[in-house]
Order: sequence, then C-alpha cells, then structure tokens
Amino acid sequence: MERHELLRKIAAFHLVSRDLAEDLLAGEFASVFRGQGIEFDEVRQYEAGDDIRSIDRNVSARFGKPFVKLYREERELTVFIVLDCSASMYSGGIFRGAEKSVLTRYEQGVLAAALIAFSAERAGQRIGAVFFDRDITRIYSPRKGKAHVLAVISAALGAENPCRGSGLGAALSGAGRLLKRRSLVVVISDFLCVNWERELGDLCARHDVIAVRITDPLDKEIPGIGLAALEDGETACRFHALASSASFRAAWSEWHEDRSRLWRSICRSSGAARLELSTAADAAGVLTRFFRGKLRRNYRARRRR
Repeated sequence: MERHELLRKIAAFHLVSRDLAEDLLAGEFASVFRGQGIEFDEVRQYEAGDDIRSIDRNVSARFGKPFVKLYREERELTVFIVLDCSASMYSGGIFRGAEKSVLTRYEQGVLAAALIAFSAERAGQRIGAVFFDRDITRIYSPRKGKAHVLAVISAALGAENPCRGSGLGAALSGAGRLLKRRSLVVVISDFLCVNWERELGDLCARHDVIAVRITDPLDKEIPGIGLAALEDGETACRFHALASSASFRAAWSEWHEDRSRLWRSICRSSGAARLELSTAADAAGVLTRFFRGKLRRNYRARRRR
C-alpha cells in the first residue's frame, strides 16, 4: 500500500480512538494498576469501620493511638509498543480469491501501533516504543503529547531497508530495562523467530503484555498456482515448490498452524494476552472488540467476587 493511503487510514483513527481509549482504561487491562494503582496520600486517626489492615503501626506507636494510611488512586498508565521491523514483516499484501489483503504484515502492524498510540494519547497516558529488526533500531522513552505520538508513527512509516534476522528477545529485554513502573506493553510481530520465550516471561512478570501476532491469508492456504518460487524473508533461503500439489498445500497449512499453536502456548504459559491480527482484517474493529472483550470478562470476574 502506498504511504499516502496508509496516512489516510491513520488520519481517520481519531474517529475511533475515543471509544478505544475508554475501553483501554475501563477494561482495567488491569493489573497494570496493581501495586502502582494507588499512591500514599496521608495518615489520619482511626475511625470505626476502617479496615484494620490499613493501620500504620509506626505512626500509631509514636502517638499512642491508632492511625490509618490513606491512598489516592493514580490512574496514569504507560503504554509501550514493541514493533517488529524485520524483513519477514514485509511479506503479505496479496490477493487470494474472495479474501483480499492489500497490506503487508508491517503495514498492518503500523496501523495497529498507530491506533493504540492515538487511543492512549487521547486517554492522557504516556506512550513509548522500541523498533527492532536484527537489532534494536529506535527507542522512544515514554512521554505524553500528540507531537510525541506523531513522531513515533512517522518514524514507523519511514522505516526502510530492514535487516534480515529478528532480535525479538533483545527488544523485549530492552523494554523491560527501560520501563521502571508497571506498564502495558504491546508486542506487534509475526513471531517468526526463536529464542524469545524467556524474555517474554520475564517481561510478563513485571508488566501487562499483549502479544499481537500479524498473520496473512496465505498462512492458512497457499493458492494452487503451479510451481511457486518462495523465499524466507529472514534467511533469504529460496526454493521452488509445487503449489498445485494437495500434499504440499496441506503441509504448508499444517506448518503455519503448528506455529500458531506454539505461539499461543508460549503466551499462555508466560501470562501474555494474545491477539491474532490478519492483514486482511480491519485493525480498528479487531482491536476494539479485543479490548471490549477484556472489559466484559473483567466485569464478570468482579461480579463473581
């Protein structure tokens, strides 16, 4: 897709970013606020009905009467985006039967990142980002403001000449070192790499993480177009395959499904929320449904408690 078409799509995001911003916060993505969601304010003398667990023993011992700690809620949230710019993300953007995909994986990833960033900015939250291919290429420390968001999105749109290979593990470790407070980390990648599982688990132990896996219709089914020339975007390995062969097409679909199952299993064991986003899908609609689904599940969980 041409750059001006992507910009036109992004320019329309202000129409949906308000609703998504409300879902982002109301959905309590929500252990983001656990531990940092309240901030100490003051102490006052104990009154009947106060929770005895809030008694400040040191102050009470000093004055000879019980005092309790008071807290104020701190709703500021840092949203941090980890965006994969590696060579494999530039695949996709094909036409296949009735299901049309005109976006590459990277373009869809940029649209998802832009929508999340605009929604967080509209909610008054801080936004940061790390871009990576084989190495970390750009780092944006968390800041507030539309100018900062536009700078991040502009840099993502201007990314060119990606290196082969994917340093996802290093990018996850780098995000963990940069973020000092519990944050919401959104990892946008095709996850077609190895040696990132431990880093994801470490990041999930300190932050809330959403893993957004960018897929393409071609992953599910390759067209029977005869002899096809294929290339691995990360290794540049090229080979020819008889795409008209039913056994090859079945093996192709099974390999991609195995990758998907493995990714889901890693996310589940690490504690990361997961979302698959196809290049043929409407990113705004998928993300809105995802966050609203989290809101409904959190509401039901609160009712059960």
